[in-house]
Amino acid sequence: MYEFVYMNKKNFLGVILLLYILAAKLSVAQELESIQERAQELGFIQEPTQELESIQELAQELELEQESPQELELEQEPAQEAESAQFVSSITSVDYIIAVVNEEVITRRELDRAVDVATSQLQQQGIQLPDIQAIKSQVMESLIVKRIQLQRADEIGLTVNDSELDETIQRIADENNLSLQAFYAALEEDGVNFNKFRNDVRDEVIMVRLREREVNSRVNVTDGEIDNFLRTQQTSAIGNEEYLIAHILVRVPEHIDELQMEERRQRAELVLAKLEEGTEFAQIAAEYSDSDDAMRGGVMDWRPVAQMGPRFADLLTAMQPGELTPIIQSPVGFHILKLLDLRAQEKAVVIIDQTHARHILIKVNELTSESDALQSIRQLKEQIDSGANFEELAKLHSEDNSASSGGDLGWISPGVTVPAFEEAMNALLPGQISEPIQTQFGWHLIQVIERRSEDVSDEQQRQDAREAIHARKADVVLEEWLQQLRDQAYVENRVEDG
Repeated sequence: MYEFVYMNKKNFLGVILLLYILAAKLSVAQELESIQERAQELGFIQEPTQELESIQELAQELELEQESPQELELEQEPAQEAESAQFVSSITSVDYIIAVVNEEVITRRELDRAVDVATSQLQQQGIQLPDIQAIKSQVMESLIVKRIQLQRADEIGLTVNDSELDETIQRIADENNLSLQAFYAALEEDGVNFNKFRNDVRDEVIMVRLREREVNSRVNVTDGEIDNFLRTQQTSAIGNEEYLIAHILVRVPEHIDELQMEERRQRAELVLAKLEEGTEFAQIAAEYSDSDDAMRGGVMDWRPVAQMGPRFADLLTAMQPGELTPIIQSPVGFHILKLLDLRAQEKAVVIIDQTHARHILIKVNELTSESDALQSIRQLKEQIDSGANFEELAKLHSEDNSASSGGDLGWISPGVTVPAFEEAMNALLPGQISEPIQTQFGWHLIQVIERRSEDVSDEQQRQDAREAIHARKADVVLEEWLQQLRDQAYVENRVEDG
């Protein structure tokens, strides 16, 4: 927890004095005991009852439990003051716990790094920085919610292996039009530690999968909802427009009393008042919004207005770019939206290459290790190579919903399956069977049945409608799920001064 640099005996005793000050301030008595033991090991202190006891007495005399280190007015001789300055400058860093999240901790250094990243992102977007304490508060909450999600993922065994992580990083490099080597060089030039970058990407992928798993199990879109959505688009001009929106959310926790609800409402009214006075929306979002997009100025992706839900849509369709909504209350809290821009949503002819394929899946889970799954899929491949029927083996052994139909996945459009599966499938000729292929779901054998080019404009339109409805519902469900996760966690937030 604490980092030490080489120092002489006087300096070391000075460090201990400072740490006693921190102890009174931060309740780190256990850490100080380990420091005392380390001091004895290094030969700086022979008997704890001598110099350390005198430091403890000094700490008590100064009533450290009531005063911060900066407020102490010690009567020192000039030589003593110079000596104090010397040992203070000898300390490179003092790290300590700033929050406890269930059984894990968040340290001050971790918070400082995240604040630096958030500040840099805001500056790159040209957003005026809010008060530093507001940024720290926002970042701290995001760190807590992230830690809770990763803990939940760990509980259910959700992981990302190295090959999947490599694929993800390769895609990030491709999206930036860089080779992998050039991407590594760019990270190094920006001072980004590559191992930390990999870990951050791994965490983000895990959280995306966790959210999809939790949200998709709670969201259902019916054919009737799709039909209604499409009819609205056909009969209303506004149904064919997309909106770019900035968003501020003042979240309302579950099981809140009337007084707390009124406090949240007043916070939303304060936000709206500041916006109406002309304060930049992005700055207010970064300072006050409880939404994940707060540090992006609250800006959401382009989306059809129908995806926003009837109450939001009625307000937005009557607005001009630059205008604000009033405060809107939903099950998750109070919302304020700003319309940034709108555009026509074009309906294009869509012709794509589709693949009709089937597969056999052996999952990796608590009961089946990766090596056992690989061995099983290899044995099935040997049986098929020896003349066994793929479809019959899929019915008997495949561990997904397609097993009952012999592993038949139907016609697959580009981007529907995960990259490793799609790449292997695209490399096969009709009738050909792949070698064992690994994805995050387990080990697969893939057989391509046939291919076609298809006008899927109507299908694509229905799929777009399904995704828009799903996204609208998922937004609400996700906010509710995150709030439940947050409320159920044990969180001790040790607030800093300054």
